[in-house]
Amino acid sequence: MMELPILDIATFVADAASPAGQQFVQDLLAAAHGPGFVYLTGHGVPADLDVALFAAARGFFALPEAERRELAIANSAAFRGYTVLGDERTNGKGDWRDQLDLGPEEAAPEFGDGDPSWLKLRGPNQWPTNLPELRAATLSWMAAMDAVGLAALRALALGLGQSVDHFDPGFVPDSDVHLKIIRYPAVPEARADAGAAGQGVGLHQDTGLLTFILQDDVGGLQVQLGDRMVDAPRVDGAYLMNLGEMLQTATDGYLRATPHRVVSPAGGCERLSIAYFFNPRFELVFAPVELPAHLAAEAAGANQVLADASLSTLFGENNLKTRLRSHPDVAARHYPELASS
Repeated sequence: MMELPILDIATFVADAASPAGQQFVQDLLAAAHGPGFVYLTGHGVPADLDVALFAAARGFFALPEAERRELAIANSAAFRGYTVLGDERTNGKGDWRDQLDLGPEEAAPEFGDGDPSWLKLRGPNQWPTNLPELRAATLSWMAAMDAVGLAALRALALGLGQSVDHFDPGFVPDSDVHLKIIRYPAVPEARADAGAAGQGVGLHQDTGLLTFILQDDVGGLQVQLGDRMVDAPRVDGAYLMNLGEMLQTATDGYLRATPHRVVSPAGGCERLSIAYFFNPRFELVFAPVELPAHLAAEAAGANQVLADASLSTLFGENNLKTRLRSHPDVAARHYPELASS
């Protein structure tokens, strides 16, 4: 039995002011205030874009390891590239996954004295020479997902008593989104014997605004609801959406950034997923949302439930801090002045 809600966003996209559109707003707000995870159907992204992206992702992980390592994330100050198994860390422990990190395709900015370090998070992606279809499939899917993310944020804005375009300034005309193409292999016996079994990715909260997950049928994603870990399997035609700590903070804990993890698959299997972090421009200072009284009365207080109570309101600072913790090799190479702290 599914313990996470499944909502059809098509009615809202078609006519946000219609009774069905307004009902979606209330249902989405309830999901964001409650479990913090929701399956979205009716999103309008063509299924063939999902299929093409998955096919290209499988093609990437089928490349010889030497070719994947040529795209090492340590090459990029923008944290774009390939991370080998066990090199990304959550809660100080290596996650048993390898992945390719990507973002908007753009030139690296000129960086001068006095510029904020997070400016270096922008730049070009690294693409495998022998798999040209990966670039086309990824960028097409990301462009389609932008509309889904913006529609979901607009629905949340209305639910929170704001204007429909309240969150638009961080995303229109463009934003600093991020995508991970992730493979979770089964844990080898040697790693299990060393006491590291099970952590595909450790229990954590996302730090941004919205995350959308496209996953295969293998399973392993789990969501923390109270004192229970609840499975969040694939639902055909749906993207699984969850909220990040910036929305939780801005709403004083009314919206929920729910802890979640991925448990490594059983022997003989591997899990493949795409995580799309729909995040604003790095320059955005995310101000508190003035909640209507009836919502404010139900706010838990953001810092009571945050994994990191030192969260900054400037998105670029938060994003860089998270990346530095997760990728100490990139920190040492490109941010030596920050690596020690």
